Amino acid sequence: MTQLYLASGSPRRKELLAQTGVIFERIAAPIDETPLPNENPRDYVIRMAVEKAESGWRHLQEMGLALKPVLASDTSVVLGDEILGKPLDAADATAMLSKLSGSTHEVLTSLALRTEQGVQTRLNVSRVQFAPLSAAQIAAYVASGEPMDKAGAYGIQGIGGLFVAQLEGSYTGVMGLPLHDTAMLLAEHGLGWLAQ
Repeated sequence: MTQLYLASGSPRRKELLAQTGVIFERIAAPIDETPLPNENPRDYVIRMAVEKAESGWRHLQEMGLALKPVLASDTSVVLGDEILGKPLDAADATAMLSKLSGSTHEVLTSLALRTEQGVQTRLNVSRVQFAPLSAAQIAAYVASGEPMDKAGAYGIQGIGGLFVAQLEGSYTGVMGLPLHDTAMLLAEHGLGWLAQ
């Protein structure tokens, strides 16, 4: 019996959420992901998760489905004050990876849980230090196709993990769903392994 809906199409989030022990289904939650003018990256990533959760909640209402909690998440790679989203094309991915090369950036992953009582949010912040990358390494990585659907043009759980010299924070948060924060949030609602 479904306990929760996940408002995400991400295969990584699906795999991670399964580890919490909650029984869930995925639902579509399309939103406009355009940042607002002068929007702070932390405000942006929280707003995105909340809008996804609310979109998922409306979907349940419109379809006449049981109103179970809706979990949404959003991940942004931030260098300075610049949000590096999913690359538009190979040239964009190359430009992002060139910026990240040899520098330290933040990965902000927000959670939003929509229930009948309202929305609760959490923000997980990790610091990731990239090793210096050669133009040939960047070109080969972009050619692999891995960067194309990932914030900041890399996946820590794939080849992109080879570029990470140091990580302070949550490995699963950088993947897109901070497991401990997620499990604690679900446990507050009597869901998952940590609710035992």
